[in-house]
Amino acid sequence: MIKRELEKVISDQIGKGKALVILGPRQVGKTTMLKKMFYHKPGTLWLDGDETQTQAAFDNISAERLKAIIGDNKILIIDEAQNIEDLGKKLKLVTDLIKDVQLIVSGSSAFELANRLNEPLTGRKWEYKMYPISYKEMTAHNGLLNESGMLNHRLVFGYYPEVVCSPGREKKILNELLNSYLYKDVLKWGRLNKADKIVKLLTALAFQVGNEVSYTELSKMVELDKITVEKYIQLLEQAFVIFRLGAFSRNLRKELSKSKKIYFYDNGIRNSLINNFSEIGLRQDTGALWENFLISERKKYIEYNEIWVNQFFWRTYDKQEIDYIEEADGLISAYEFKWNSMSKKKIPEIFIQEYKAKNAEIITPENFETFIGAY
Repeated sequence: MIKRELEKVISDQIGKGKALVILGPRQVGKTTMLKKMFYHKPGTLWLDGDETQTQAAFDNISAERLKAIIGDNKILIIDEAQNIEDLGKKLKLVTDLIKDVQLIVSGSSAFELANRLNEPLTGRKWEYKMYPISYKEMTAHNGLLNESGMLNHRLVFGYYPEVVCSPGREKKILNELLNSYLYKDVLKWGRLNKADKIVKLLTALAFQVGNEVSYTELSKMVELDKITVEKYIQLLEQAFVIFRLGAFSRNLRKELSKSKKIYFYDNGIRNSLINNFSEIGLRQDTGALWENFLISERKKYIEYNEIWVNQFFWRTYDKQEIDYIEEADGLISAYEFKWNSMSKKKIPEIFIQEYKAKNAEIITPENFETFIGAY
């Protein structure tokens, strides 16, 4: 059992008066983690929103009936909660009228769950995101030396729990994840009937990792109008398949200001989309995989440690660029990612001088572990 960093974050919030909502993509281990933490804990009531009995119990629910269902339990967990009608209003009864009960909600349909809860539980909940396993979590489980020795493998196959725990079956599992789970929420929640277009769009994005993307260019490639492409990208982002990085621009006239880069939450999913599981030494896209890995791992580190930063990339029209920038409390840090540790690449001096960057660093396989919080 791989210990997840979110366990401590959730444990620290138990009994502090707010509902806890666990969001994230399918198959990243939300249910497994909660069962490990609470399933056999005395005073815990576990309800499965997939079960018709649970769904029926919440039909026309009243505060009195809810209290009878909960009984003397002090922790109420509702898994797959998105399957319960008018979920937010019903959970509001728990937070408002049964204050000595800790409510924990999770679900596979992450953005459907978030939208049903946002308004009714405003000010009554803390939301947490769970991602595929992180490098830090695996070093704690596997040992730093063992996990660092697996780096090339992880760059290709990623960190979905079933992939990590099933050596030799990575390709099959990733293809199953891609075909059975990845599009399910997007198609259902967006009421879309063009799965082939979503696959085509994601494949196009997979080939452009690390590069700026143009919605106009993408619309031509997938034969959809620009507005529809933007809508699909937003849905895929809400489903935790991809995420966007905007351009940093403040002072310099030559800076790009409206460009976007798009990354995948997991390298394995990205490689499955383009059906390329070749070893790192045989690939032409190692730099892109390294960049995607570092930014996604940094995102996990920031999220789990509740670090508040703005994230960007930077580029000028004369093609000076920085892969990744963070702004925290007015202070700016700049990072360039290089797979080749012998690279002579430097952070552009004009950026350091203009923005008084407090930190400017080249991240390579020699020093990446501190950047992603592995120790």
